Amino acid sequence: MNQFATYPSLKNEAVVVTGGASGIGASIVEHFAAQGARVGFVDLDDKAGSELAAKTGARFMACDLRDIGALRKALAAFEKDQGPPLALVNNAARDDRHAIEDVTPEYWDERMATNLRHQFFAAQAVIPTMRKRKRGAIINVGSISWRLALGGMPAYVTAKSAVEGLTRGLARDLGPDGIRVNCLVPGWIMTERQIKLWLTPEGEAELMTKQCLKEKLYPPDVARMVLWLAADDSRMVTAQSFIVDGGWA
Repeated sequence: MNQFATYPSLKNEAVVVTGGASGIGASIVEHFAAQGARVGFVDLDDKAGSELAAKTGARFMACDLRDIGALRKALAAFEKDQGPPLALVNNAARDDRHAIEDVTPEYWDERMATNLRHQFFAAQAVIPTMRKRKRGAIINVGSISWRLALGGMPAYVTAKSAVEGLTRGLARDLGPDGIRVNCLVPGWIMTERQIKLWLTPEGEAELMTKQCLKEKLYPPDVARMVLWLAADDSRMVTAQSFIVDGGWA
């Protein structure tokens, strides 16, 4: 049986996760809670979020992250209730497929709001307290999709490529304040959504020919890297992108 790390620097610290009700986000919430962190998370899925909160003891607030005002209120409520955040994990996203010819200006803007814009404004909301503490970690979740030149979702890959640029720019601006900013880049992670919508026997077989490690990846494989990036163990790591894809890219 595998034994995984415990991070004393995370215990009793406040952590905020976006898109935390299901998939990778839910695993991140569970892993932080298991470390003894005080976890708050937001998600559009009220039912799944409430169930996870009851299971883990984390605090949940239903929130549409496209509504920046609502996001700011949720983050302020978490800070008031749980204390100044040590870490923010910008996880929320949706990889809906779309054809080039079907994209309207309105759809494009909605995809940017869903997959990119909230990451900046969530960071903006937690930065003042992190600056006061001279300590903090912001982990932005990107995607391997644009690095692999995957098609069928041009707005999504555009947004996810921009996450890495945002990460490096924030890391430069916030480094003097002791705030670290990194990007976590997942490969094809076998969430319930991915298995239901996209995974086929043919797709799995092709994936196994391309990954160096011949196993499927699951949400805990990403969550454990997030823990390390939030903990003091990575205290001098910033402006970097960490790919967790089994050696696919």
